[in-house]
Amino acid sequence: MPLTFDLNALLNDPQLTALFRIVVAGLVGGLIGLERELAGKPAGIRTYGLVCVGSAMFTVVAIYGFGTPEGASRIVGSIITGIGFLGAGTILHTKLSVVGLTTAAGLWVAAGVGMAIGSGLYLIGIGAGVTLFILLQFAGPDKFIRSHRRRAGKPDHADEDETAQEEEEERQEARIDRR
Repeated sequence: MPLTFDLNALLNDPQLTALFRIVVAGLVGGLIGLERELAGKPAGIRTYGLVCVGSAMFTVVAIYGFGTPEGASRIVGSIITGIGFLGAGTILHTKLSVVGLTTAAGLWVAAGVGMAIGSGLYLIGIGAGVTLFILLQFAGPDKFIRSHRRRAGKPDHADEDETAQEEEEERQEARIDRR
């Protein structure tokens, strides 16, 4: 008896649809993470990709596995809480500044991207991912401030500020090491 291949049955398989959503979420998350990686940030391609894959996977499982809006909403709410804890771990407070806030916010939005794609809202998820990428790449306040100072003819003190911040971070690390 010859084996037959039913393409329609394969394309209508909910597990294949779910896997496609997870892969798309991972790719979008990886692209967002690429921008962070190129900017030299600690959370990069793998972190953002994993956040998108995980949130898409939990969303897909909530939809297909539990089937009820109540069950799915509890899982989606738990994703948001869990990413909040992950993001909180990326924030470092020193006397001079707070570091990691953008990373925490980016991870939070990446989870939303994964949830949107995981629930089948591709346009919203991909659109939000592209928007996040553009914001991270082009909306840095330091670039804006430097260009504004140059146009106004004022000196750029960014190098001095960075040196002071690095010195303060080294002092903080030395204090921690002594404990």
